Amino acid sequence: MFKNQPKGLIAAAFANMGERFGFYTMMAILVLFLQAKFGLSGKDAGLIYSVFYFSIYILAFVGGIIADKTRNYKGTILMGIIVMALGYLMVAIPSPTPVSNKILFLTITCAGLFVIAFGNGLFKGNLQALVGQMYDNEKYGKMRDSGFSLFYMFINIGAIFAPMAAVGVRNWWLVRSGFQYNADLPALCHGYLENSLTPEAAETFLRLAQEVSGKPITDLSGFAVNYLNVFTTGFHYAFVVAIFAMIISLVIYLINKKVFPDPKEKTKEISTEGKISVEMDIKEVRQRIYALIAVFCVVIFFWFSFHQNGLTLTYFAKEYTQLNLFGMSISAELFQSLNPFFVVFLTPLVMAVFGWQRSRGKEPSTPKKIAIGMGIAALAYIVMAIGSYTAHLPLHSEIIAAGTSPVKVTPLLLMVTYFILTVAELYISPLGISFVTKVAPPQYQGVMQGGWLGATAIGNQLLFIGAVLYESISIWLTWIVFVAVCLLSMCTMLFMLKWLERIAK
Repeated sequence: MFKNQPKGLIAAAFANMGERFGFYTMMAILVLFLQAKFGLSGKDAGLIYSVFYFSIYILAFVGGIIADKTRNYKGTILMGIIVMALGYLMVAIPSPTPVSNKILFLTITCAGLFVIAFGNGLFKGNLQALVGQMYDNEKYGKMRDSGFSLFYMFINIGAIFAPMAAVGVRNWWLVRSGFQYNADLPALCHGYLENSLTPEAAETFLRLAQEVSGKPITDLSGFAVNYLNVFTTGFHYAFVVAIFAMIISLVIYLINKKVFPDPKEKTKEISTEGKISVEMDIKEVRQRIYALIAVFCVVIFFWFSFHQNGLTLTYFAKEYTQLNLFGMSISAELFQSLNPFFVVFLTPLVMAVFGWQRSRGKEPSTPKKIAIGMGIAALAYIVMAIGSYTAHLPLHSEIIAAGTSPVKVTPLLLMVTYFILTVAELYISPLGISFVTKVAPPQYQGVMQGGWLGATAIGNQLLFIGAVLYESISIWLTWIVFVAVCLLSMCTMLFMLKWLERIAK
């Protein structure tokens, strides 16, 4: 699989795989943790989630500047791993729930998230830049797209098992404390303690409380406090898993550090014949930067739609989906494993399709692949819209009043959606990174990788709009919004196609 690829690719992939395991352990549970810990609404938890996701990617731009200025990519990456581990430690320390001082503990949690985001900014873009520099040698130049697809596939192996680890730890702590998992109960517990439940929701609360306890409940207030405390403590312990994952990533990185390229001494491009090429003309530099900025603007809307997987699609899994698959009980967070699983499963197939097209001289250009990916993403949300509309799902306000949704859809709806979204991702994300490393002027590699991640950051900052729509309008209309923005992005990319292809030659 790694034949004809540079030696350092597999080392970089495994180092990033450990970091991604830790990251997706947290992301699988973050919004649900915020709701269970602090009693936040979907809109408020979504706002924190979107700001955090924005910070992760915008700080990659800062990390790129630091690495470009110092030319010390390896040291910057190493510091990023250490800083991330410290951030995970801040959110892993348990505190009683319901919290005694909501503002204080929420501030501590947000500070921990910022530390994680800053560490990720030092790490993520610069490691991708190092991988790109492996392909500056003409010997590997033609394998750039396939190399980044392999890199992307391997780092997602860690993300497959991360939600399982998070759910496993949380549910283990629940069972150890004499409870069972129920996705609706944390919100009902907060509602009961705040005296905000409707009579119908209060009846639902009593029924579910007795189900998860396995016995009659006489003190509902005591149950609510105890269940919330156990539920969120399990989440805190799940964050500890992320710390161990970062340690593994650190060890892998240190062992293989020497095989990575060292751009510190590389100020000019060196060809395979050993001749120093003339530095890139300023006009060409500008054209390349303009092309990259244009692509960055387009993919903002893909990430706005795609990263709903950790927000509105997770809310949908918790509130509108039957958490039972083939007779087995499942947790809402486990749907987060589908995307990385499909990445690993589908990457060889997508690469085979590209290879077959390449052998026939019909492989689409990287910009065209990105445009195709936008159309595929639109298809995923069309599936969600049709599934939600035909099921006649109630408004979010109606399920709050009832305590749970009277209508729940099959989990296969989300499974199919994640499958299609992953195909779209494989046409956009790894190839977009590849496009940046190919087009970016050598002296701006880190900054342009930061620019790609900065565009992702803007898309992520817009995520909260999805949470607002989710709680305000019909569910199927929420998905239609994402269909519209993905189709608009596809059309814009096709409009610029010839210009982008010319720049990328």
